[in-house]
Amino acid sequence: MGSFSIWHWLIVLVVVALLFGGRGKLSGIMGDAAKGIRAFRDGLKDEPTSAESKPLPNTEREKDEARG
Repeated sequence: MGSFSIWHWLIVLVVVALLFGGRGKLSGIMGDAAKGIRAFRDGLKDEPTSAESKPLPNTEREKDEARG
């Protein structure tokens, strides 16, 4: 329970470097994540709603009529 090993300190240094590294690396990562979420939400809005789409044919007769 005493001091941390070298691996603990290396992990802490890597995390600190990622969080507080130069040129806003963390803000860049968060900005990219926000753009991805926004694109996902816009994609959901573009899909037709269930009321707009036609239901799939259930019977063989409906399938034959759909084929033409």
